[in-house]
Amino acid sequence: MFRHALRAALLAGGLLAGLSPALAESSRLALVIGQSAYRAVTPLPNPANDANAMAKMLAEAGFEVTRAADLSQRDLNREVGDFAAKIASKGPDTVALVFYAGHGLQIDGENYLVPVDVDPRREADIPLQAVRLNDLLNTLNSVPSRMRILLLDACRNNPFPAINQNAGRGLALVDTKTGAPGTFLSYSTSPGAEAEDGTGANSPYTTALLQAAREPGLPIEQAFKRVRVAVNKVTEGRQTPWDSSSLTEDFRFVVPADASAANAGPRPVIAKRSVDEWKRSLQGKPIEAANEIIVGDGSVEAYEAFVALYTAPPYGPQAREWLDLHNRMAAWNEAVLINTVAAYQGFLATYPDSDLTPTARKLIERLRNRPVVAPVVAAVNAAIPAAAPASPPVVPAAATAGPTCPCSQTPPPARKSETPKRVEEKPARKRDNDPPRRASRTPRRDPGDDVVVYAPPSPTRDYYGPPVRVAPPVSVGIGVGGGYRGGGYGRAPQSYPTRRGYGY
Repeated sequence: MFRHALRAALLAGGLLAGLSPALAESSRLALVIGQSAYRAVTPLPNPANDANAMAKMLAEAGFEVTRAADLSQRDLNREVGDFAAKIASKGPDTVALVFYAGHGLQIDGENYLVPVDVDPRREADIPLQAVRLNDLLNTLNSVPSRMRILLLDACRNNPFPAINQNAGRGLALVDTKTGAPGTFLSYSTSPGAEAEDGTGANSPYTTALLQAAREPGLPIEQAFKRVRVAVNKVTEGRQTPWDSSSLTEDFRFVVPADASAANAGPRPVIAKRSVDEWKRSLQGKPIEAANEIIVGDGSVEAYEAFVALYTAPPYGPQAREWLDLHNRMAAWNEAVLINTVAAYQGFLATYPDSDLTPTARKLIERLRNRPVVAPVVAAVNAAIPAAAPASPPVVPAAATAGPTCPCSQTPPPARKSETPKRVEEKPARKRDNDPPRRASRTPRRDPGDDVVVYAPPSPTRDYYGPPVRVAPPVSVGIGVGGGYRGGGYGRAPQSYPTRRGYGY
C-alpha cells in the first residue's frame, strides 16, 4: 500500500510539475470574434468556423476564452469594453489576446472592423457604422497588462459595391512600435493586399496558425514565421501574412513541460541584417529555398536582397510585387501620419496610379477646404491699436482709475528697497488751554509706488486695454517717538512687498 501511495504521489507530482509553468505564468484572457452572417452582403462561410477552432485551441493553451459571433456595432463595442474590464480585474500581469475573423476595411488611411449590420452608401458611413481598429488598440492599451496580441483574419475583399471603387484594398499598415510596448499585431496577409477565405473549413491563415500555435515551447514570432511560409505556399504566393511586434518578452501559446524552458523572459536581441549580409547569406541557394527563407523572415532587407539575386518566375516576380506593395503602404502610412497637402502630393508623385490615388486626392481637397484659423487671428492682432503693444510701457501717473479686481492686476517689477523718508512737520499752533492732539493728514504718496494695470478684455475687444496707474493699498504702521507724536514705518500687503507705508 505504501508503494502504491508513493507511486501515486510521484505521478501527481509529475503532473503538477508539468502544469506548473502554465499555472505560474500570468493570467491568460482571450476574446474570439467570428463575423459570418453579414446582412447587407453575401455572408462569409469560414469566420464562424475559424473562431470556433481558435477558441478551442486557446482554451487548451490555458486561456479563459470569451466567444462572440455575428456582432452588431453596438455589441462589438460592448464586448471590447467588457473584455477590457476583465483584463483590469485580473491585474497587470495578464496576457490579453483578441482574434477577429470577418471583414475589415481601410477608409482614409484608417482600419475598421466591420460589424454584421453595416450597410454603407458612401465611404463616410463606415466611420459611423464600423469600429476603428485604433479604438480597439487604445482600449486595450488603457488597461495595464503584460502583453496584448491581436490576430486579424480580416483582410478579405471589400464586399460593398458603393465604396469598393474608392477605398484602398486590404488594411493599412500599423506600426506597433509607435505605441505602447508589449503589443503583437498580425494580419492574415500583407497591408494593402486581400486575403482568401479558403475552400476548406478554415481560412489558410487560421489553418496555418492552429498548426503552429500547438507546438509546445515555440515562441510567438517563430510560430508566425511558419504561418507566413505555410500560407504563402498554399496560396502559391498570392497571400503572405504580416505582423508587427513591440513585445519585450517571449510568449508561447503552449508552454512545454520543462519549467526552465517555459518561463517567459526578456526576448533575445536579434541583430538586424543589412541587404549585403542577406545577399551573402542567400548567394548560391536554390531559388525555392531562398524564397522560403525570406518569406519566413519577412523583412524588407531580405526581400531586397532576394530580388537583386533572383528574377526567375514565379518567385522573383512575387517577391518584387511584395516589396513594391510594402514600400507603397509604408509611404501611404507616412503621408497619413503627416496629413498635409504636400505629403499626399508627394505620395501621388511616387505612386500616381495606385488603388489609394482616389483617397489621396480626396484628402487633399479636404485639407484645402478646411477652415483656416491662423490667418484670422493674425488679422485681428494686426488691427490692435498701437496703444496696446505686446510689451506695455510704463505710462505717466496722471491717468488713474478706480480700484479693479486684484486678479486683473499684474504685479509690478521688484524695486530696490529704499530707506523710508522721514516726514518732518511743524506742530500745529497750540493755545495754552488746548489739550494735546494728533495732527490729521494723509501721508504723502510717491507716484512711483503706483501699480500699472490693464483693462481686461471685453466681449467687443479680445485684447487688453491701455495701461493705467492705480494707487496701491495704504498700509498703516505704528511708531514710537518722543512727545505726543512719533514717526513709524509700515510694510504694505504681501502682494505689494516693495511698497512703503507711513504710520503716525
